[in-house]
Amino acid sequence: MSQSNSFIDPAVLATLDNLEMRARVVVEGFIAGLHKSPKRGFSVEFTDYRHYYQGDDMRHVDWKLYGRSDKLYIKQYEDETNVRAYILLDSSASMSYASEGMSKLDYGRTLASALAYFIMRQRDAVGLITFDEKIRDFIPAKARQLHLIRILRSLHELTAGTRTDIVRPLTELAMTLKQKSLVILISDLLEDEQTTIRTLQQLRAMGNEVIVFHVLDEQELNFNFNESSEFIDMETAETHITSPAAIRNAYLDNLNTYLDDCRKRCQTSGVDYCLLNTSQPLDKALASYLARRTRSA
Repeated sequence: MSQSNSFIDPAVLATLDNLEMRARVVVEGFIAGLHKSPKRGFSVEFTDYRHYYQGDDMRHVDWKLYGRSDKLYIKQYEDETNVRAYILLDSSASMSYASEGMSKLDYGRTLASALAYFIMRQRDAVGLITFDEKIRDFIPAKARQLHLIRILRSLHELTAGTRTDIVRPLTELAMTLKQKSLVILISDLLEDEQTTIRTLQQLRAMGNEVIVFHVLDEQELNFNFNESSEFIDMETAETHITSPAAIRNAYLDNLNTYLDDCRKRCQTSGVDYCLLNTSQPLDKALASYLARRTRSA
């Protein structure tokens, strides 16, 4: 597969241990927005400061702090955000699979870091939920710089867990949402996809914007195995010994039917769907996705 020199190979990206550095590298690879920015407002409850950005309302500059530091800071308020975004990352056992390079979990972790970094750079609030068969970490959405560090730390410490239950975190998130939000699911969807998509549709029907990043490995997508092999389910430990050549066509037919069903069921209900191959540069994949998203907006 030929790759432009302007994009970062996943194998190279994997060598960057620092998640914030990874996020910066990916985000700098594309220029686009996850949403249109409506008019910004301020609440009455002061919570924090942030650096002044060109175009900010000068009425909200803290001039006393400027007198002490000779730097411009804006008083930041609890509701100073265009969007509250929640990133849900599947950390079940199947996400640890890697035929080469980055595992699905590491690819998803990098994607979650880049999205959190990008959303915060737009001065929006972002939260994180990691899960396997239960919720492992739930970080509420906030828009402060220290909050991003907390999210990156959680992602850095995340390891693959047990079986998958995607519906549980989605349902619990829906119960906590007090305003329309952006919900981003990152998963291999190796569960009952119909129940999962039905739950995503319900979140969309509540007025939330919903995006699904469907992360699969190169071998899962193309099944380029050659020799007779033992295939092991990473969540149930169930095993099958078979000749890849004997089942390749049937496997690919079933896979394509499954992927088409996921895509169509999402699209017909207003859920944005994006299939990601872990062998592809993440910044290139996101640039392509966001360009398509912008054209269809």
